[in-house]
Amino acid sequence: MIYADHAATSPVRREALEAMWPYLTGRFGNPSSHHTVGEDAAAGLAAARASIAGVLGARAGELVFTGGGTEADNLALKGLALGRPRGRHLITSPLEHEAVLASVDYLARFHGFEVDFLTPDSTGILSASELTSLIRPDTTLVSVHYANNEIGTVQPLAELAAVTKAAGVPFHTDAVQAAGWLPLNVSALGVDAMSLSGHKVGAPKGIGLLWVRGRLPLEPVLHGGGQERGRRSGTENVPGAVALAAALATAESERVATAARITELREQFTTEVLHRVPDAQVTGHARLRLPASSSWVFEGTGGEAVLLELERRGVICSSGSACAAGSDEPSPVLTALGIPEELARTAVRFTFGPETTLEQVKAMAGAVADSVEAVRTLA
Repeated sequence: MIYADHAATSPVRREALEAMWPYLTGRFGNPSSHHTVGEDAAAGLAAARASIAGVLGARAGELVFTGGGTEADNLALKGLALGRPRGRHLITSPLEHEAVLASVDYLARFHGFEVDFLTPDSTGILSASELTSLIRPDTTLVSVHYANNEIGTVQPLAELAAVTKAAGVPFHTDAVQAAGWLPLNVSALGVDAMSLSGHKVGAPKGIGLLWVRGRLPLEPVLHGGGQERGRRSGTENVPGAVALAAALATAESERVATAARITELREQFTTEVLHRVPDAQVTGHARLRLPASSSWVFEGTGGEAVLLELERRGVICSSGSACAAGSDEPSPVLTALGIPEELARTAVRFTFGPETTLEQVKAMAGAVADSVEAVRTLA
C-alpha cells in the first residue's frame, strides 16, 4: 500500500510515542494537583510548552493547548472576536477550513457580526490590496489560512499581516497544514494568532494548540476550572502535549531538507501524470504550494470513482478535505477558484509524507493513468 493522504492525518512519529509513553504510565498525574505526582505531570506539560514556543519563536505563556485544530480555530475566531470591545466585522476567505467558516457563521448568526470574504484568484492566492480595501474602522479580526488543505496553495501571510498591523486589527492564521513544511516563526510571519494540530505533524489525534500574541483578550469557549491561564478549561492532555512537542521539534529539525526532497518528488509526479494523462489539470498555484501537495481534476471522470480504482491498485489518497469525505457536493474551495461544478467533482488530492520515495511516486503516476482510463472506459 502507498499512503498519499498525509493532509488528512499522518502516522505517529516514533519520537512522539517515546516521549508520551511515560505520561501514559508512571507519570500519569493531573497537572493541576498540588502533590508530587501532579507536579511531575505539570513539569512535563511546561517542558512541552517551552519546546513548542521555541519552534514558533513565541513565549511559552502565549500557548493554549486544545483538543485539536478545530477547537483551536474555534477558540481563535470566537475568542478573539468576542474578547475585543471593538466592532462587529470579520474578514476571511471562502477557502478556509470548515472550522473557521462555521465559527464565522456562528458569530454572524448569534452575535450580529458582519462578514466580508476575500476573493481568491484562479490559483487560490489572496490579495493584500483587496484586504486593504475591505478593512473598516470596526473590523475586529482577519483570519486567513497559511496553506490550503485541498489545493496546497500557500498564502502571502507576511503581506496580508502587514495590512492588518497597519490598521491595528488582529490577524489569525490556521497553520495546520503548514506545520513541518513551512517556517512557523510568528514574528517573521507577522501574525497575532496561529492554530496547529498534532496529528498532521506526527503526534496522535486529539491534541492541538492555539498561539495568541501577548495580551490580546481571548474569551474562553470552554468554561470550568480555569486551566491554561483561564483560556481553555479542562484537565490538560499531558501525553498529547508532550507528543506534539516531540513531533513538532523533530519535524522542524528535518523541515528544510525534507521539503526540498519532497518538492522534487512532487514535481516529478506532476510531470509523470501529465505525460500519461495529458488533459489532467493541476489545481492550486504551480509554485506557491505546499511541498507535499499535488491536487488534480480529471475531466470525464468522478473523483470518488477514481479513488476506488486507485485503492484497488494500492494507492490511498482523497478527493479533498477529509472533513467533507463522502459528500457528493463539489468542493467549495474549487468552485471559489472558478472551476465548474462538474469538473470540481472529479477532484483527487495526493499528499505525500516525509518517507515518500521516488519508487512510490512512479508507481502512483502509473496507477493514476490506469485508474483514470478505467473510469473513463466505464463512463
